[in-house]
Amino acid sequence: MGNNLSENIKSVIVELAVKDSQMALRSLYMTYYGKLMRFATLQVGVATVAEEIVSDTFMVVWENRSNLTDIANLDAYLYTIVRNKCISYLRTQHISTVDIDETQVDLFTQTETTPEMELISKESISRLNNAINSLPHKCKLSFKLIREDKMKYKEAAELMGISVKTLEAHITTAVKKLRETLSGDMND
Repeated sequence: MGNNLSENIKSVIVELAVKDSQMALRSLYMTYYGKLMRFATLQVGVATVAEEIVSDTFMVVWENRSNLTDIANLDAYLYTIVRNKCISYLRTQHISTVDIDETQVDLFTQTETTPEMELISKESISRLNNAINSLPHKCKLSFKLIREDKMKYKEAAELMGISVKTLEAHITTAVKKLRETLSGDMND
């Protein structure tokens, strides 16, 4: 999505901002819930807390709906709210960062499968998920934001507070590790 929001999302934002439409809010919620949940869970490590953070995020969206049409990049806006709420939560828990290496993520939930993906066995998917989960924190997060959430490198780097070069290094590491896992599958 990035800066050129789809027409559908644009009209939803207008409905929400101009007409105070709760249906529009629900539509936005349905579109972003899965992505934001996975992002928040990676940050705080507790699904119930992540759920609360995502719900709070949509409350913020509702409270600030009249300003929504001024937002150029909705993805960045939503992810930033979630990130800030995660940081606040971690501060109240006196945790500087969650041990993301202990947080299991299934990157294949709620993603559309392509015919090629259908060919990958459940076992391979499970191995891939394990490989992704064994990546270091920032590597895993980088991979998720770029590959799954289709963020631009610049947006993802800003969100994570790292340089684009560092983000690229994380992606390279992640892809290399996944390639090794997949090539291991091919040799079986």
